[in-house]
Amino acid sequence: MSPSRWAVALLRASLVVLFAVLVLLQVFSLPGQFRHMAEQSPQLAHLRWPLTALSVFWVLCGQVVLVSTWRLLGLVRADRIFSAASLAWVDAVVGAVAAAWVVLAGVFLYAGVRSSGPGNLLLLFLLLVGLAVVGLVVVVMRALLRQATALRTDMDAVI
Repeated sequence: MSPSRWAVALLRASLVVLFAVLVLLQVFSLPGQFRHMAEQSPQLAHLRWPLTALSVFWVLCGQVVLVSTWRLLGLVRADRIFSAASLAWVDAVVGAVAAAWVVLAGVFLYAGVRSSGPGNLLLLFLLLVGLAVVGLVVVVMRALLRQATALRTDMDAVI
């Protein structure tokens, strides 16, 4: 088995484990955590459902990225990564990252209005910038993939 096949197989196994953990988070851990928060801090009980919805949404965005990565790995394995099909999966990644960023920006603005200290705002700002960087890197990689796909199509026409 070639090194790239090993890498694809290991990455796929890791994606399965990560996806399973995210499902457990989404279904059991996050709702239970916010239920416990509401029981322990009744003054924060009104945040239970909004925080649950936000966190489940962000996990869903992560799951979209994982499924898209799985499909892209399938295209790599089939030597079809430089095709139009791959661009659709990269677009799904860009869309998921953008959606997560927009919601996080809303949370940042809401927290900015209600916050009394800078600690949480700085953490949210760091997450906001980090997610923006990830999204922009994926956009640049998509542009590179599009150029490589065009070059591959040209080379296939010549050969």
